Amino acid sequence: MRKDNRKPFVKREEDQHRINEKIMAREIRLIMDGAEPIVISTAEAMKMAEEQDVDLVEISPNANPPVCKLMDYRKFLYNQKRKEKELKAKQSKVELKEIRFGPNTDEHDFNFKLAHARKFLEQGNKLKAYVFFRGRTIVFKDRGEILLLKFVTELEDVGTVEQLPKLEGKRMIIMINPKKK
Repeated sequence: MRKDNRKPFVKREEDQHRINEKIMAREIRLIMDGAEPIVISTAEAMKMAEEQDVDLVEISPNANPPVCKLMDYRKFLYNQKRKEKELKAKQSKVELKEIRFGPNTDEHDFNFKLAHARKFLEQGNKLKAYVFFRGRTIVFKDRGEILLLKFVTELEDVGTVEQLPKLEGKRMIIMINPKKK
């Protein structure tokens, strides 16, 4: 942790690419729309950018010579942000839902939890079902395993098993993924 009260360094959009006067190289490879890349001096490229009323943007600074392009930088940043926003909106967030059983769960309770599990998997969520052994019920490990395997066979149409029943401490856990549509 920092001892001083300075804010952590955050890279701004303007710092992502060098533009116009911030380009330090003497020669650059200039890419233009509909033309072959050419190697010219930075001063010439700056002159071309001023004539066309656009910015000279360094795209690949590690190349030899650095690759630059003539473009409206603000418009470029705007389009980049918009694309990132669209990608973020398209991402699906998968939640992990949990269902808990006891080793002596009755048929009605089993069916009730089965209906909830089916709903979770249909919504596209991952499912973690576990049997919790309290006190001396740990001797009924086989009942817990049978219960979880029965649970999985009932959900075969909407989910696939990621991990078979595994005992971790006082819990026997099974993981189920939703089936792809």
